[in-house]
Order: sequence, then C-alpha cells, then structure tokens
Amino acid sequence: MASPGEADVNASHVEGKGKKKPPARYWQELPDKERGENKDEGQVEQQQEEKKEQPTQKAKKRKRDERPRDGKRVISGKSDPFPGPAPVPQDRMQKFKRNDNIHKTRRQHYKLKEIVTRSADASDMAQKQAARFDLLLPEDAGFLEGDEDEDTCTISQEDIADAVDITSGAKYFNLKLCQFGPYRLDYSRTGRHLLLGGRRGHVACLDWQSKQLMCEINVMESVNDVKWLHTEHMYAVAQKKWLYIYDSNGIELHCIRKFNDVLRMQFLPYHFLLATASATGFLQYLDVSVGKEVAAICTKTGRLDVMCQNPHNAVVHLGHPNGTVTLWSPNQKEALVKMLCHQGGVRSVTVDKTGTYMITSGMDKKMKVFDVRAFKPLRSYFLPAGASCLSLSQRGLLSAATGDVVQVYRDVWSTPVTKPYMAHRVRGSVWGLHFCPFEDVLGVGHGEGFTSMLVPGAGEPNFDGLDANPYRSAKQRQEWEVKALLEKIQPELITLDPTELGHIDQATFEQKHQVRVDALGFDPLAKEKFVPKFKKKGRSSAGGIERRKKQVAHEDQRDVIRKTVEDRRKMEEERKKIEEKKGALSSKRSALERFRK
Repeated sequence: MASPGEADVNASHVEGKGKKKPPARYWQELPDKERGENKDEGQVEQQQEEKKEQPTQKAKKRKRDERPRDGKRVISGKSDPFPGPAPVPQDRMQKFKRNDNIHKTRRQHYKLKEIVTRSADASDMAQKQAARFDLLLPEDAGFLEGDEDEDTCTISQEDIADAVDITSGAKYFNLKLCQFGPYRLDYSRTGRHLLLGGRRGHVACLDWQSKQLMCEINVMESVNDVKWLHTEHMYAVAQKKWLYIYDSNGIELHCIRKFNDVLRMQFLPYHFLLATASATGFLQYLDVSVGKEVAAICTKTGRLDVMCQNPHNAVVHLGHPNGTVTLWSPNQKEALVKMLCHQGGVRSVTVDKTGTYMITSGMDKKMKVFDVRAFKPLRSYFLPAGASCLSLSQRGLLSAATGDVVQVYRDVWSTPVTKPYMAHRVRGSVWGLHFCPFEDVLGVGHGEGFTSMLVPGAGEPNFDGLDANPYRSAKQRQEWEVKALLEKIQPELITLDPTELGHIDQATFEQKHQVRVDALGFDPLAKEKFVPKFKKKGRSSAGGIERRKKQVAHEDQRDVIRKTVEDRRKMEEERKKIEEKKGALSSKRSALERFRK
C-alpha cells in the first residue's frame, strides 16, 4: 500500500484540458515553476500589507506616548489627572466612626487574628462608603430666620403656613376635641401615623399627613397613656385598671392584667420591650414579641408619673417627687444611678437621641441640662411658670410647655439661651408634647384637642430606608418586621455603656491558675519540697541530711531578706529626698521675716 506522499491523491479517471486543478496540499511538493510564481505573489502581498501597517504602527506609537507613565492602560488613551479613588475628608470620616481600632491578639491565635483583621477591614470600608455616600444626601435642615430687629418667637403659625408651600402649610392644623380631653399623643417611628388618647376614654389613630382616619374607639374608662408598638398596626393603651393592646382597626387583641394602674409607657424598638411605670411604684417590662413579662422591679419611690428612655442605650429614666432621677435596667433590681436634680418634685424628663444630654424640669420652676456621661449639670434656666412637659427633636430643638404656652428653644446645652426660638399659645393646658420624626412638626395634646405646629429645623431631613422608611410599602414593612425580629436585642444587654459589650473579658492570671488547679487536682507551679539526695559512704547520715535541708532553707530565706532590704533602701532614699525638698523650702527667707523680733 502506497503512502499519501507517494500516490497522487488528485489523480482522476478523466483528465480534461479545461478542468481546473485543485489547490496543492501542504504535504505535496510544488514544481519549481509554481513555487516561483507563489513566491512572487507572496512578496507582492507582503509589500502591500507592510504599506497598510505603516499608518497603524504610527497610531500605535502615538497611543503609546499618550499612555500614563505609571503603566495603567486608559481606554481614551489619555492619562487620568486624578488617579485612584476620590479622597474623603477626615472630618466626614470621623462623623461615621463607630469604634477605635481593635487590638490584635498574639501570634498563636492566628484564626482569631484573621477574624479580627477581616472585621476591622469591613468596618473601615463601611465607614468610607458611608462618608462617600453622604454627598448624595441632598436634604438639609433649615431654621426660621427673621428680618432685622425681629425675633423669630413673635412669628405666628398662620404666617409660617402662608409663607411655605401648600404641602407644608397643610401640616399645621387643629383638631377640636373638647369633649374627651386632655390628650396624650404618640407618633410612629416612621412619622406617618399619629395616636391620640383622651383622658376620658377617646382613642384614635390616623395617618395625619393624608388626614385619613384608621380607627376611633371609646374604651369607656379613663386613659393614662398611649404608645405605638413596633409597627403602626399595634398600639398599647394604659387604661384605668389594666394594660390593653389594640390593632389599627380598633380590635382588642390582649388584656394584660399583670400590668395594673399603669401611668406612663415607653417602647424600646430594638429590644421589642414595652416599659411601664405604675401608680404602685413598679417598673415592668413586657416583651411584645412573645407576650411575656421580662422583669418587674419595685422602685420603692412611690407614684411613677414621669418617665422617658435613653435612645442610645435603652436605659429608662424615672422622675420622683423627692427631686431625684433614677436610671433603670431590666437586669438589676436596684437603680443604676440616682441623681438629685431639683429641690422639688420632678415634672418632666427627656434625653436626646445621642444619649449625651438629659433635660429635666421640676417644681422649683427650673429647667436643668445634665451631661449623662459625667452626671453633672451643665446649664440651669429659670422659667416663671415652670415646664410641665418637655420633648427633644431629632435636631436638638427643645419644646417646653408652661400652662397653655408652648415654647421651643435652640442649643440649650451649648450656649446660654435668653429667649425662645418659637412660641405658640393653644386653647387649653398642655398635657402631651411630641416631635414628629423626619418632619418639622411638633404635636401638642391639650385640653381642647390636638394641635400640629410647624417648627422649621426640627426633623432629620435624611432617613435610613432600612430602619424607618416613611414611604415603605406593605411588602417592605413585612420584610422589615421579620428582619427586626431576627435581629432583636436581648434585654440582658441593656447597660449604661453599650460599648462594653464589644470588649473581651480577659480573665486574670489568678483565675486561670485556680481553674487549672481545680482541673488537675494539684498546683503545677507550686515549689516542690526539697528532698536531699541519698549519698553513699556515710554522707547521708541523719545529721548531714538535716544540715543540707537547713542550707537550702537559708538560701530561700536570703532571697526574701535581700528583696526586703532593697525595698527598705528605696523607701529610705525617697524619704530623704522629700526631707531635702522640705528643708530647701524652709531655708528660704520669707517676706514676713523682717517683722519678727
């Protein structure tokens, strides 16, 4: 059988003169004539390709010259005048700083070291991203500014409503509810829904921006306080005898008889805890996610009708008739802190959102500002009629109610305040004050109903859509509720300083050593008793053994004596130095020496 190189593959049975020969294959040898023709054709094609490639090489050279010298390729071919990511100002980075750098462990704990390093990198990246995205927040808080020689407190609510746009002007309104007042009120965390509770049993919840009534009931007994729970579909009402839970349709869900004679309530949103203060002096915590009582604390301070919470650490502040303010946690049966704030009884207490400042008002007609970190007073203001209700906004504005007049103050803790920022007179005595979240609105509950005031600069203009979104849909609310339940903080973690939770509890050497001794049954670091070595040829007699024991004992005793002598010598040197200083000071001639005889 012939190989392909030997046989003519292109041979045909019929060969005509007019038929075209098929192209030669790579294993076939071309004749010299065809090889020359193909060579001439290849040279011509190569010359044409070189002519075509000449401008392309020039263009490549021009692009190579225009490239940045650091070796980075740019699509446009031009160098970037601002290479790398945009720098973030340090002051903006400091705004989003959550904690200091974590101390890394020793080399042995390489797994823990890797986890700590990864956590620190993620924290730094989140801080930089938050500072970078801060530029995208277009809204800014604006305050009321008057003309020359005009006080902003003299500007009426009607003038403000006429000057602003229609949407903002509609947020100023009055509800005439003179039959069942006075009223307590509460806004939901998103700021969309309003809850009203009249003293004579009237309870209503509504979407106050669209003026749409959700439900309205009369419980047929006195109402002491009302409070929204984790969503706008459930709220708690402190009635004359017991605590009741209703839904947004006015249907009674629960009657909790363990919580009796409740006067004031506070809801801790991240712990799902409803804290109640009763007329019998009990502070009780209810876990609304499971419906169980977490703690019941007897404060032993009498009637509890003044209450607020610290949003920073979820500690409850209670005001008492003896002028003290106490701080409570569900983990302890005793007060965390007791502060004497006023010479008379405490009428109202409020804490800012950062947990730094606490403002109180008392029967002595004084309003005081305290630094909660050091528990020291910063400012003290005298109000002629005293303040019966206090409330702080998200931007630090303070509202104080004196009789039927509501006054709003700015920067009460940084600079001394001589006049109010705004003032408004309502129709009856004020019974409740509350700033609306994310809105420049102050809700006032009084004897003649409810008033919604416009307070420019009160609300936070930029909201966190993952935490409290005023524009969330029903689906978003359901997803948020599930995530909030999964991320619920246990009540055991409520402390004065929440930063302590991130610290590592390092056991002392004595504790570790004691645990080791208990596990082994003996002390591995204890010094063994000296046993003399047995020697031959009569050198291990009884006298010789005792002599060697005494010698070893004397060596140990010498070390102790040597250390004691050295300590005494150091103390003697320090005493001599002190005496020399005193002698040098006493040897100086006083200016009164010339009067001595």
